[in-house]
Amino acid sequence: MYNIRPVSDLRTRLHEIEKTISAGEPVFLTKNGRGTMVVISIKDYYDLVNDIEQKLDEADRISAETTTRYTLDEVHERVLAKLNEPETIQNTNTPDL
Repeated sequence: MYNIRPVSDLRTRLHEIEKTISAGEPVFLTKNGRGTMVVISIKDYYDLVNDIEQKLDEADRISAETTTRYTLDEVHERVLAKLNEPETIQNTNTPDL
């Protein structure tokens, strides 16, 4: 279940929000009934960003080791083909592209 709160709760119920985030759950904040932001722990943020950084570092390494380059259309076709493949169980949380 999503934890959705008005942004004013940051001021009045910060302790409750901190407890929720410490439990590993994000808190979705609204302003005037519309979603405005998500609050997550620093650890969860680092885990999210670190995975992206690792993938970018890997792409940079591969790029430096090869002269093969793809056009935007080729990349788009390859990504679509990968997304349309039947799902298989993988050892990682992210699909190989």
